[in-house]
Amino acid sequence: MAQTDTLLDKGRYSARVARTDADMAQCHALRSATFRGGAPDADAFDALCLHVMVHDTLGDKLVCCFRVMQLASGASIAQSYAAQYYTLDALQQFEGPMFEMGRFCIAPDAPDPDILRVAWGAMTKLVDDAGIKLLFGCSSFEGTQAEAYLDTFALLQNRHLAPSRWLPRVKAPAVIRFAERLRMRTAAPDLKRAMAAMPPLLRTYLMMGGWVSDHAVVDKDLGTLHVFTGLEIAAIPPARKRLLRAVAG
Repeated sequence: MAQTDTLLDKGRYSARVARTDADMAQCHALRSATFRGGAPDADAFDALCLHVMVHDTLGDKLVCCFRVMQLASGASIAQSYAAQYYTLDALQQFEGPMFEMGRFCIAPDAPDPDILRVAWGAMTKLVDDAGIKLLFGCSSFEGTQAEAYLDTFALLQNRHLAPSRWLPRVKAPAVIRFAERLRMRTAAPDLKRAMAAMPPLLRTYLMMGGWVSDHAVVDKDLGTLHVFTGLEIAAIPPARKRLLRAVAG
């Protein structure tokens, strides 16, 4: 991983690695506001991860943070956060180092799309520096009511499922299986509605060639639905890689 705190500076935003207790307190505060309505958000995985912060240097404010855990290969994937919710036996055969990205959040009062670009630029630098071959994590939808996302689930089912050789299997007690839900629908999926309801982080994964599980987990702890999301670095289109590296550089 990166040996210096600062990962990149772009315009008014600066991305760096959290190093101090004060840094982590800022990350936890943003996570708490985003995921738990102000209640504390910390877990045992925090100590195993590198935490990235994106600051608005003009407003002197933390506007985005996320964490990454590095795994040597798929043989270690059972140690990941996602392994609590998905059976990942297939991915145990994946060769090459991995990053699990988690707790990605952007301040709700900071809608500038450049924040997401800077965050991905920082991630790109980390991925390149560590020689990562697979990026994965849980992409979250707000709330636990599947009906709000059936158009999005239809799009995922039809276009973005994981290759069968890597497909995560059901493990969590409460899940929404896309195929079963869609068989119950009579209306055709609406692509515009599907894209509008898709979390920006997931949308970016898919634009780069990412894929998802065939079901969503009902996460009652965080009050969200989430899908396992994977991105094989070798599969990112060359033009997209150039754009990411231009930001990272």
